[in-house]
Amino acid sequence: MSVSIGDRLRLITAQTYLKTADPMPMLRPPDLVPVGEIGEVVALHPLETVAIRFRRGAFLIPLTQLEPAASED
Repeated sequence: MSVSIGDRLRLITAQTYLKTADPMPMLRPPDLVPVGEIGEVVALHPLETVAIRFRRGAFLIPLTQLEPAASED
């Protein structure tokens, strides 16, 4: 999947943990972002990973666990 900064993506799989997108990343509990929540891409990282801002923070998520959000959402 090809994405760019500003794209809106939906989380499609439950996470075992969340890694923050801070300069010094930390692991956070997975219940901060529920499956189905829509976030906005804020940075592109190597290995098909993006930094995506959700309601409760910005996290590093692999693209395989995201899908494009419908424009009406």
